[in-house]
Amino acid sequence: MAVTVTGGQRGNAPQFTRLMDRIRVARTDGGRQRTRPSRVIADRAYSSRAIRAYLRRRQIPHTIPEKRDQAGHRLRRGSAGGRPAGFDREVYKRRHKVECRIGLLKQARGVATRYDKLALRYEATVQLTLIRQSL
Repeated sequence: MAVTVTGGQRGNAPQFTRLMDRIRVARTDGGRQRTRPSRVIADRAYSSRAIRAYLRRRQIPHTIPEKRDQAGHRLRRGSAGGRPAGFDREVYKRRHKVECRIGLLKQARGVATRYDKLALRYEATVQLTLIRQSL
């Protein structure tokens, strides 16, 4: 759907909105591409209020587990802490497909070792590897 390359020391969560803005889903009947996925499934690293607010604003359903410390803070605040975030274990199991794809992607030596120094070239290497693996 979309790929974003960042430095190795950078976190993934700050790039979430940039990545979501790059998503384009082709329609089967032609026409303009969709820019909103039907659902977002992410791990605990993406469990921030900003990301959840972004997804609510764009009306995108999501399945993101809540971090333990966030749940503790919410519970300590009592009724002012709000409701717990909805989480469906069965839907979350589908995230395994993404992890498998990342594992396959890292089997390509050029992707795993990152020989390319420029981010643009490395992103092109990732895209070509994804295309090659989908054939």
